[in-house]
Amino acid sequence: MDERIHEHARILVEWSACIESGDNVVMVVDEGAHELAVAVADRLGERNANLLTLYASGEIKRAYLRGHRGTEFETDPDHERALYENADSVLSLRGGRNASATADVSGETRQAYSTAMQDIREARLTTDWVSTIHPTRALAQQAGMAFEEYQDFVYDAIIRDWESLAVEMQRLKELLDAGSEVRIRKTATTNAEPETDITMAIEDRTAVNSAASVRYDSHNLPSGEVFTAPTDTDGTVLFDVPMTYQGKRLRNVCLTFENGSVVEYSADTNEDVLEDILTTDDGAKRLGELGIGMNRGIDRFTDNILFDEKMGNTIHLAVGRAYQSCLPADESGNQSAVHVDLITDMSEDATVEIDGEVVQRNGAFRWEDGFEASRGS
Repeated sequence: MDERIHEHARILVEWSACIESGDNVVMVVDEGAHELAVAVADRLGERNANLLTLYASGEIKRAYLRGHRGTEFETDPDHERALYENADSVLSLRGGRNASATADVSGETRQAYSTAMQDIREARLTTDWVSTIHPTRALAQQAGMAFEEYQDFVYDAIIRDWESLAVEMQRLKELLDAGSEVRIRKTATTNAEPETDITMAIEDRTAVNSAASVRYDSHNLPSGEVFTAPTDTDGTVLFDVPMTYQGKRLRNVCLTFENGSVVEYSADTNEDVLEDILTTDDGAKRLGELGIGMNRGIDRFTDNILFDEKMGNTIHLAVGRAYQSCLPADESGNQSAVHVDLITDMSEDATVEIDGEVVQRNGAFRWEDGFEASRGS
């Protein structure tokens, strides 16, 4: 077994999930993540954790959803809720064989199932959950990379000095915590594209220093972003990084917000999928997250949200559910059955401002060497 798999497992168990002796751990294993699951199980055994392993498969989910009669799904099934209510940690090891396995499931069925599972997701999110990814040939193909090249890419993003990155990201967290408004601007590259100019209120929010560990309230490995929960969104934003959602590719999604809600939307491809997302429920047209990528170990787009949204030089906005960790204790924030991230490349002709002060220009933060050099570019 590749030694990097063992190191991946060590980081996941020790740094990311902070597993302790006696913890009840649910490990959800995608069909292509067997080797990582073996290495993680070994680490969990060393820590005397209690392990329950579940098998996940896009093809199984497809068969269930297509075989289900109608669009009425049981809401909040007791057996699944009990599983998460009794778990200390849920480790999701992703790595399927087909990224488009559920592409032919109808949007109506997806919406119904997502809504029915909302309380189950909430139960899982109350645990110390961590989601990670094992490199597979299917994911390499989706990223347009050779398999060995993709393996190197994945481990460069995961096997990092997370403590040092946490210190750097703390700078941005403190700026967001002290700020009242974020403005994102980006010049259109063609006459056919709209300019991005969008403002969001962030007062009384708490930004998360997402350093790939539950001790930072961070739940993805790799991670490397700082995110918060904005409100009162106004303006237009073009998401120029393609992404695949439920097996369908979205390109050049454009959203216009007024008084916090989407009032116009478009996409160059699969606009019907975007419509399905935004009409899931009332909260699906409002923002749940503003995230700013800071992981310089991710150096290219791979059509995988777990990596792409963490990449330095990017920002992402998520329509739908807001994370409670960003909100005051007496506020529930935006509620929705969906949380869908959309990404914009900020490497050229783009700025992020907090209360009128530029904190990132053309992908460089103000404390980085390239910040002043980017002023005239």
